[in-house]
Amino acid sequence: MNVIFVHGALVRDGAWWWQKSAELLYDRTGIRSTALALPSCGETAPDETGGGLVADAAALRAELDRQGEGGAIVVGHSYGGTVIAEAGSHPAVAHLVYVSSYLPDIGLSQGAIMRGESDPVSIGDNGDGTLGVTGYDAASFGARFLNDADEQTQQQAWQRVTAQAAVAFMTPTTAAGWQGVDSTYLVCGDDRSTSLDLQRWHAARATRSVELPTGHHPFITRPDLVVGQLQALLAG
Repeated sequence: MNVIFVHGALVRDGAWWWQKSAELLYDRTGIRSTALALPSCGETAPDETGGGLVADAAALRAELDRQGEGGAIVVGHSYGGTVIAEAGSHPAVAHLVYVSSYLPDIGLSQGAIMRGESDPVSIGDNGDGTLGVTGYDAASFGARFLNDADEQTQQQAWQRVTAQAAVAFMTPTTAAGWQGVDSTYLVCGDDRSTSLDLQRWHAARATRSVELPTGHHPFITRPDLVVGQLQALLAG
């Protein structure tokens, strides 16, 4: 069994975001994990960035192709859930885990999902085919996205904020990879980025949901809670 972590939008260095949970998972179970590199965030070849959501989904499918049948748990954070949807069904997927994320219908883009938020994250056009967060500095970004993390972690996270291909937000999904797959949704009860209403709406589509007393990134601030859920799935 392998665990594949898919990070959210507008950040890079996926391995850093998942490191605490990945290390704890290995310590407790001996199971290794993979942090997927997203082309739309510039984490692979520069000429792949413009592929947006389609390129990200292809990267996930390529990683799943390396797993045996039923050999992977895929964990998607925020935008990562939309990547899972677009990747479609795959025989390697045993379980899906969503962290403050999305289970979108076919034809729904990431931008359309976010449009319903009462207090949306401020995102601006960089004028080069990419989007980026606007109006934030390390402190305000930390207060919104990592409100339950210490200042050093907030600073490290801010250093990994990046531009992302605009088409990652504009492309409607053509598949719904979450359908027909056993899934667990982790609702983040103190999330100041994704509203509880939106989380709970998507959580209702999962097989089961659990509410955690955390901000938007529990795999950083409370890896014990996230890994505990993964252990429960692995135990069957």
